[in-house]
Amino acid sequence: MTTTTMLKELTGDYAVDAARSRLGFTARHTVGPRVPGQFEVFNGVLRLDGEDPSRSTADLTIQADSIQTGDRRRDAALREHFLDAETYPSIRFRSTKVSQTGVTTFTVTGNLTIRGATRPVVIPLELTGTDDGVAFTGSLPLLRKRWSVSWNAAVNLMVAQKLDLHLELTANRIA
Repeated sequence: MTTTTMLKELTGDYAVDAARSRLGFTARHTVGPRVPGQFEVFNGVLRLDGEDPSRSTADLTIQADSIQTGDRRRDAALREHFLDAETYPSIRFRSTKVSQTGVTTFTVTGNLTIRGATRPVVIPLELTGTDDGVAFTGSLPLLRKRWSVSWNAAVNLMVAQKLDLHLELTANRIA
């Protein structure tokens, strides 16, 4: 089967399978190691158009208070001070444009909303699996200050402005 035929067969609506997906990040401390983390609760829908990928869409919602780094005190500070999860309970990504850049690679442009601030981002993705639904991987750097994700001056000096977001999304066809 050719890749073009495979992509055409993927046309349809899909629900993100949170149990088989991961939305992670890595943040650097300016005086220490990298800190990995992830969001545990999220959902989303994809509409794939294999004949014309530019007509594909993605919509993903993440529960801000589901952030986990393996340290309860740090997680509480991230929820309260950095993400203000009580006021802004969700982080949302909605695509505005999808472009095919290679045989199995794409860029997804969209609006990312964190703490009530919406900014455009471009996510490079690779189609990594089609056996049981679809799977994509990708990563992108984010600058915290674009979304006012900060706490106080001392902490802001210790935590790098840039963090890397890592996506491993698996989605199942909606019947």
